[in-house]
Amino acid sequence: MRFGKLELVAVLLCAVVMMPPEVSATRWTVGTNQGWTTNVNYTVWAKDKHFYNGDWLFFVYDRNQMNVLEVNATNYESCNSDNPLHNWTTGAGRDVVPLNVTRKYYFISGKGFCYGGMKVAINVENLPPPPSASPINTSSDSPTSSSYRGHIVVPVVFAIAAVWDCFLRLYW
Repeated sequence: MRFGKLELVAVLLCAVVMMPPEVSATRWTVGTNQGWTTNVNYTVWAKDKHFYNGDWLFFVYDRNQMNVLEVNATNYESCNSDNPLHNWTTGAGRDVVPLNVTRKYYFISGKGFCYGGMKVAINVENLPPPPSASPINTSSDSPTSSSYRGHIVVPVVFAIAAVWDCFLRLYW
């Protein structure tokens, strides 16, 4: 039994359509188009954003002048870069920071740039739970959800089988 290209495409299309959607993390470019630089108000940039556990921060900056340091709240307020919690600078000017713990993160640029506004505080939270479904009415005079299941699943199965049969008859 040999499958042609069209059959293979049909099978792959069915597999993709039946795949459940996945929740993906967001990669936030700090400062958006301006990147990690001076004269940007990062408090305003972060204000309306929701950062969730599993997201990433992407810092783009001039690697010859700036850096990305994670500090505590006190050092963030005073722009003290002497004892960072973590130096995320890789030397490429394109640094990625995983936000994998639900907490407040504080980032500054050392070398005096923090005083020019190169600092951002990010509050990372857990994803909100999905909306809950309304309760099923189980009164005796109303149909149950299982009686509707057959009305949806059976026609879908027959429709897929009919399409498959058409492909086989046309190209086999």
